[in-house]
Amino acid sequence: MNAPVDARTVYRLRPGWRLQWEEAQGRHVLLYPEGMVQLNDSAGAILSLLDGERDVGALIDELTRRYPEAPSGELAQDVRDFLADASQQGWIHHD
Repeated sequence: MNAPVDARTVYRLRPGWRLQWEEAQGRHVLLYPEGMVQLNDSAGAILSLLDGERDVGALIDELTRRYPEAPSGELAQDVRDFLADASQQGWIHHD
């Protein structure tokens, strides 16, 4: 089971990994030395906001502002769940 994601945690992409928009695929991808991960729209939106300075609370606030039609409680939980999973997969890390 994933540990709860604290709102004050600041995540960043794993060193050597890069988020990129792939025009041919019409989606964001995560590039890493051994390959590539194709991302859905939600994952791309979340990862595009990981700047190493914005904490999880600010990330959720920005996504809530960008997607006002999404129920805020569900959006916040979905973001936390994704970040916990992405951290467990080794895509992102925090200090």
